[in-house]
Amino acid sequence: MASLLGIDNGLTVTKAVVFDADGSQLSVARRRVPQSMPQPRWVERDMAGLWQATTEAVGEAIALSGRPARDIKAVAATAHGDGLYLLDKERRPLGPGILSLDSRAGEIVDDWAKGPVFSEALTLTGQVPHASAPSALLAWLKKHAPERFDRIGHIVGCKDWLRFCLTGTVATDLTEASTSFTDVRTQNYVPEAMRVFGLDELFAALPPALHPADIAGYVTAEASALTGLAEGTPVACGLHDVTASALGIGGHEDGVVSIVAGTYSINEVVSSEPRVDQRWFCRNAIDPGRWNNMSISPASTANYDWFLDTLCRAEQEEARRTGGSIHERLAAEIDAALNKPSTLLFHPYLFGSPYGNAASASFVGLRGWHDRGDMLKAVLEGIVFNHRTHVEALRDGFAVREVRLTGGGSRNPALAQMFADVLKVPVSVTSTDEAAAFGAALCAGAAVGLFASPQEGARATCTVSRQYQPDPGRSAVFDERYSLYGRIAEQLRPKWAEIESLAGQSMGGTE
Repeated sequence: MASLLGIDNGLTVTKAVVFDADGSQLSVARRRVPQSMPQPRWVERDMAGLWQATTEAVGEAIALSGRPARDIKAVAATAHGDGLYLLDKERRPLGPGILSLDSRAGEIVDDWAKGPVFSEALTLTGQVPHASAPSALLAWLKKHAPERFDRIGHIVGCKDWLRFCLTGTVATDLTEASTSFTDVRTQNYVPEAMRVFGLDELFAALPPALHPADIAGYVTAEASALTGLAEGTPVACGLHDVTASALGIGGHEDGVVSIVAGTYSINEVVSSEPRVDQRWFCRNAIDPGRWNNMSISPASTANYDWFLDTLCRAEQEEARRTGGSIHERLAAEIDAALNKPSTLLFHPYLFGSPYGNAASASFVGLRGWHDRGDMLKAVLEGIVFNHRTHVEALRDGFAVREVRLTGGGSRNPALAQMFADVLKVPVSVTSTDEAAAFGAALCAGAAVGLFASPQEGARATCTVSRQYQPDPGRSAVFDERYSLYGRIAEQLRPKWAEIESLAGQSMGGTE
């Protein structure tokens, strides 16, 4: 019997998922991967610890699948994009991995924005740099950690580190390669892209870029002993997790906006030609001659998680104790709030925004008679409004006929319905629980001939489990509220830096 293994490493958890060749999920195992924050704005992880956690998850997933390891015909990994993972010239980890939540390079990006770098990067690479882009982090290392910078041998992504541990081969794929240093038109690395960021000396450190479904190596004896995988199992190159999630829900297609409602607000659509705009990243899609256009910000369901952790702890504990769903427990409160007028709006910028690092979250219009349900409804609404900001940008550049939703938010029926009402289009949710891992597994299957291509595999195996239809009455109300939400954000924009400056003030008295 043929099965496939998809590895999905996020910002806090690494997962291993075994799928049957027909797409059904056989098993999943998870391990938390601790983050380290040694200084403000630094978010790192130990690379060896990440590999160890992944080996444990893979071994458990194989055991839980009920099938022998030899049934796994191929493996592929996906992981958080951007950030930075480095190997030295002896191919050993060069310091901790830097996560995409890291913002230490924000000052460098702000300086780039004042000069020609932003416009040059947008024209050449199809995107402007951001604080966790490899370009910005490498420039930060060059300025602040020159000894580490001089020892760089290979620049890889998170999933490329995991694949290196499995196979001993250094490579990346088309989607990951385009995070900073490729020409948006040729889709290949160009020295000029390194020059724009002052990183000319690192061009040779960029890894070979393969198709996500190319076999990049085979499970080594050492990796076999650690994971339980059969030695010699083919390992496909894999892909960036944003693209993997779209593929895993059958959304890596023309005219389909794939929305990932997770830590980041991710909104993406495929095109057959490059179209460059500062409001989205124009990056490589799975196949040459195709582009994945992504409009994103770190302002999605992490706001909902914060609300639950802060104001719903008792309900969360009860849900964990009884095995129930916290979303179902709060559904009545949300429904009640949805069915009455409210002055309450929420800007979901707790961890970032489309407006840059200075923006902060806020409740506006809060009154004494509002309850927790009103606040929760406002948080969910603000999350969806932020997604709409990105989706409207993509609609300006690309034809959209369908929306597909994945991420933690897709499992909350109230939130999924709100997406349909706010975007005013039907929103489909597929039966795939682990979309990114499944996207990786589809690449693995295509690598060994189980599917003609990753997309053909998705078409054959992805099924829509539920479609949410927009309610015209609610859509009209949301339209008015969205307009006010945007106008208020613009009015707050010049004040965010002043608000941020309060962090340096102390209320402590003198002795």
